[in-house]
Amino acid sequence: MAIMIRSLLLPLTLLVLAATSTVAQLEIGYYSKSCPNVEAIVREEMVKIISAAPSLAGPLLRLHFHDCFVRGCDASVLIDSTKGNLAERDAKPNRSLRGFGSVERVKAKLESACPGVVSCADVLTLMARDAVVLAKGPSWPVELGRRDGRTSNAAEASDELPPAFGDIPLLTKIFASKGLDLKDLVVLSGAHTLGTAHCPSYADRLYNATADPSLDSEYAEKLRMKCRSVNDGSTLSEMDPGSYKTFDGSYYRHVAKRRGLFRSDAALLTDATTREYVRRVATGKFDDAFFKDFSESMIKMGNVGVLTGVQGEIRKKCYVLN
Repeated sequence: MAIMIRSLLLPLTLLVLAATSTVAQLEIGYYSKSCPNVEAIVREEMVKIISAAPSLAGPLLRLHFHDCFVRGCDASVLIDSTKGNLAERDAKPNRSLRGFGSVERVKAKLESACPGVVSCADVLTLMARDAVVLAKGPSWPVELGRRDGRTSNAAEASDELPPAFGDIPLLTKIFASKGLDLKDLVVLSGAHTLGTAHCPSYADRLYNATADPSLDSEYAEKLRMKCRSVNDGSTLSEMDPGSYKTFDGSYYRHVAKRRGLFRSDAALLTDATTREYVRRVATGKFDDAFFKDFSESMIKMGNVGVLTGVQGEIRKKCYVLN
């Protein structure tokens, strides 16, 4: 009888252990024993990357955003399409993403130091933080232990990513579906202080039958001089003119003057809560508060839909499943 009871309890014990592993939480120092120098390795490579190409800070931060808003922060945005599957990175909103080679470069360094240990999802999260720091922005502690997803679908990216044309009701709904609130929306929009955008993402504001009244007319004319048509896919415009390689509060000063590049930027002035935040940071007196808020919102976003424990996998190369 004792043997029978033990045999019945063993599968139950295994199930409990599996369940415990599945709901494991992210933590500071997750790799303290398995890869103790993980953050130093990522930072060392990021210093080299950003020193050689400062304009990559924005794209690397954007990669993290676009990853977390689809299936959570599971590095699914990094997976290549295959003959039978169009992956997230080839969805229309993601075709302008950059920085994939830099992620592979950092991942290769970690694979050399700690083979099969550090997930691509954690790599991308750390790189986004370091991109901000190296662009003179804030730092924040990154909890680790994410695992990589095994699914990447272009249709999901098209449905779930916040669009550049989004108004406050639509953007609020999308952010809320990820556990992010209205403050996170206006704070994380501040990431537009870094990087550039191609014409098609904003040209409809310039070339519709009626000019977009939410866009400052003088700024609109400057944009038209650069962006000649809605089909101009080669021209880039700075999202934070004059400061697009530096993380600061100047983005909000542009938005307050109706010079935000996207409709989603302009939308921040249509809601009392987001408008108040924009105008407050736009004074130039609250950059420290914005840095603190941004750090907190990035931590929240970095925890969206993460896989932990025995979920997913640890990819050896970020662009292909094991």
